[in-house]
Amino acid sequence: MDQKQELKNTQRSKLIKSFLSTFQRRVAANPPGVCCISTHIAYLRTARSQTCGKCVPCAKGLEQLENMLQKVLDGSADMDMYVDMLWLAQTIKDTADCAIGYEAAYMVLANIKNFKDEYLYHINHHQCQASVSVKVPCMYNCPANVNIPGYIALIRDERYADAINLIREDNPFPTACAFVCERPCEAQCRRTLIDAEINIRGLKKFAVDQIRADKIPSPPRNVNTGKRIAVVGGGPSGLTCAYFLSRMGHSVVIYEAKEKLGGMLRYGIPGYRLPKDRLDEDINAILALGGIEVRLNVSIGKDITTEELEKEYDAVYLSIGAQKGRVIPIKNYDNPNVASAVEMLDRIGHGDLPDFSGKNVVVIGGGNVAMDCARSAVRCGAASVTLAVREPQVDMTALPSEIQGAIEEGVELMTMYAPSEIRVDENGNVKSLITKPQITSFYDSNTGMPMVRDAAKEEYEIPCDIIFMAIGQAIVSDDFTAYEKSSRGNFITDATTALRNHPGVFAGGDCVSGPATAIMAIGAGKIAAINIDSYLGYHHHYRMNIEIPQSCGNMRHHMGRVNLTEKSARERKKSFCPVENSMSREEAMQECGKCLRCDVFGSGTMKGGLL
Repeated sequence: MDQKQELKNTQRSKLIKSFLSTFQRRVAANPPGVCCISTHIAYLRTARSQTCGKCVPCAKGLEQLENMLQKVLDGSADMDMYVDMLWLAQTIKDTADCAIGYEAAYMVLANIKNFKDEYLYHINHHQCQASVSVKVPCMYNCPANVNIPGYIALIRDERYADAINLIREDNPFPTACAFVCERPCEAQCRRTLIDAEINIRGLKKFAVDQIRADKIPSPPRNVNTGKRIAVVGGGPSGLTCAYFLSRMGHSVVIYEAKEKLGGMLRYGIPGYRLPKDRLDEDINAILALGGIEVRLNVSIGKDITTEELEKEYDAVYLSIGAQKGRVIPIKNYDNPNVASAVEMLDRIGHGDLPDFSGKNVVVIGGGNVAMDCARSAVRCGAASVTLAVREPQVDMTALPSEIQGAIEEGVELMTMYAPSEIRVDENGNVKSLITKPQITSFYDSNTGMPMVRDAAKEEYEIPCDIIFMAIGQAIVSDDFTAYEKSSRGNFITDATTALRNHPGVFAGGDCVSGPATAIMAIGAGKIAAINIDSYLGYHHHYRMNIEIPQSCGNMRHHMGRVNLTEKSARERKKSFCPVENSMSREEAMQECGKCLRCDVFGSGTMKGGLL
């Protein structure tokens, strides 16, 4: 090959790579709600374009498979073709020479299995299901279904109070979520098609930094209905449920076991991530609505029983959260210097800061709770903090920003090490954590992530004085013996969030789903309030009339994302003061200007199941 041709091939490769980068963004921004069969055809066409043409299963089989899928989409397939399609996909998977063929066929089989009802609906009714329509991505992915394009437009017009009130139409915690939300709304932001997703959480933080949520007048309540509802648990889910029930006109009594409201937002998230005075802004605004009575330091089973609640109130909502940490029952796990990370964070949440001066601390786990525990230990003066994580860093469940923040603050990250034993000295003090090196293994069909197993390597000893386990949280539901629960203690509910065989008793949040995020708990509380309202015989509307600015067109130029900055690690690790800086007005206006207003453009019902 001559030099000119080689240069031409190099340029061609660069152009294809650039194109594929754009193609990847389109896949990432695939709008929710599209017809799954149409999406599967698009995937199969991509696979076909990659085939080398040497083996028949890949070169010819994928073409036939695509034709069959197209007939299902067009409504011209029958059940015989459905059976033939399954057989052909299995044959390609078993006989194709390389991953281009057998992985494409495997994905088709998996998709048909996962979306079987939609495939059969197309075959039997010759059209998409009624629920199939292109959704506004950010709103669809938000568990509380907040009108995100609307409040971004209001921020752009500098109508900050209206923006906060629009958020509170669906989420009464605009301030708390501005600090700690994991921003699922950004996952499929259509702006990704152009450059990068909009910093939605950052814009929310900018709004609540301009005006406190509790300084904005509360929205009006509906006429009092005379109905009384008990909410057990004053965390994000319980407070959300109480907020919406009160807006509907019902009276609510919150029973909280601790001395303050907030749940894990107060007692599980350190102040450097969520300052408690900022959390109080949301709670004050919720209580200012009226119609909500709070009874603190009340334990169910000790101070009042569930039977008494059911008799006294028209409905009951259980939102007790997951406030107990799990431990790994390895040797010496019950040592006084071994505890769950949840206990440690709860202690800090109560204002009791431990002194770890001169101590070597090990935290077991790779989630956000582990990061909070490790970074808090740094702030409590630990000589060293080590994270022992069983999985590789790419598979850790903690947010990448939290992992990066911990590393910047001096936390040592040791991935692929599983705890096997805690060693103590002759005085019974913790001496070290013994870990077993891991190796990645087969993928877990449930999580879609690679599992790990013990590697054929020598054990590794991590010297330490204190160990915290951050390997999950448990629901303390022993006092709720009358209600049906899973083996993990989670309440079992039906589609209306009601408990089985207990009319009028509902549950939601972590005590149903298991440990999850604050925004998911908030979304659960909102749904429960709507279901309780329906159970009581009402269908209240509680929306305010907030005029959302009209779209002024799309800004289509490529522009970088405005990311929030943080105080320097050297400075921030010395205290529990907030680490995150806010946007400037210039940054906020620039980020607002990038919103494509998907609530106006690019959403609606699909025709014929086509993309």
